Amino acid sequence: MTPPTTSADTSVPSPFLTEEHVQIRDMVREFALREVAPIASELDETKRFPHETVKKLAELGLLGVPWPQEYGGAGLDHVAYMIVVEELSRVCGTTGITVAAHTSLGTAPIYAFGTEAQRRKWVPRLASGEALGAFALTEPGAGSDAKATKVTAVRDGDAWVVNGTKIYCTNGTHAASIVFTARTDPKATGTDSICAFVVEKGTPGLHYGKLEDKLGLRGSDTREIVFQDCRLPAENRLGPEGGGFGQFMKTLEGGRISIGAMALGLAQGALDVALAHARERKQFGLRLVEMQAVGNRLADMAMEIAAARNLVYEAAWRKDRGMPYALQGSYAKLFASEVAMRAAHSAVQVLGGIGYTREYPAERILRDSKLTEIGEGTSEIQRLVIARHLDKLAGA
Repeated sequence: MTPPTTSADTSVPSPFLTEEHVQIRDMVREFALREVAPIASELDETKRFPHETVKKLAELGLLGVPWPQEYGGAGLDHVAYMIVVEELSRVCGTTGITVAAHTSLGTAPIYAFGTEAQRRKWVPRLASGEALGAFALTEPGAGSDAKATKVTAVRDGDAWVVNGTKIYCTNGTHAASIVFTARTDPKATGTDSICAFVVEKGTPGLHYGKLEDKLGLRGSDTREIVFQDCRLPAENRLGPEGGGFGQFMKTLEGGRISIGAMALGLAQGALDVALAHARERKQFGLRLVEMQAVGNRLADMAMEIAAARNLVYEAAWRKDRGMPYALQGSYAKLFASEVAMRAAHSAVQVLGGIGYTREYPAERILRDSKLTEIGEGTSEIQRLVIARHLDKLAGA
């Protein structure tokens, strides 16, 4: 089933949106409904990566929204970027996370921490959509505890020799470049020896492991990355030696806003499906939307989505202005992800039996939404981050 084209659209008006933002939103929404929605179910069923969609997104300049035009980007802001992720995720979580991982994780650390030569080498291809980017942080023994990194990069003359395994790398085999962390001192245990590097596809010693068979986002390539005596040029290290951990934590702060936008889109998609069904379906002589229990559920969905949207947009708005946004990013990511799960659950409940089938996208949205409570820091980690910020603010 193709998602409805109308809904209780709570995305406007908003103090965070300019007229240009609204135009971008309308353009991306039309594209998503025309090009993405019709294949969303098939991508999920077959675990097929959306190559054709990625190519079209590149042609529209949507794979480099927040990067300057001089680096091949669209020269827009992060609010515009969140709108793009939201609207794509509204009809297809697979497409939303592909764009989010490429932009926030695969490109952002190179732009933020790379030298001018490194920016010129990699960012234009990524920002223009000529190539996709990826980010590899998680390891079999290092998930939420990223400082437990075991992958090593040992200096050998003018090269770094990398060994070890990364898991859950989004965009995996489709990425032309992958940013990752490794230890330059194999015997160290703290964060001082963790560095960030860029590895290009086709580099000898870079291997792709198993494709994860996931609950949701099944068209997204989530892959194991294996380094076996992989030699990288010395200039492939990002930033100073020992700076990798801090760089990745900063990268995740921005990535959390994009996961919030993805969750927001999934939640809005759930409301779209539930509302359309409730307005048409009759039981006991009444449309479902006229029944108090169903109406209350829809009202709660819309209210929470509106609140989540303000949190996501505010975090992006602050980032665009160079204001502190780490706390607001965690607010947005945590709240929006849990709203997405509640909204998806409610959509299945409103649809009843058919909501449990794959005839409607409600069950897919429910499966896709779960990742938003895990990626870029679990809900438990977000609460820990927020609590630490509160403690610091109170102390100040």
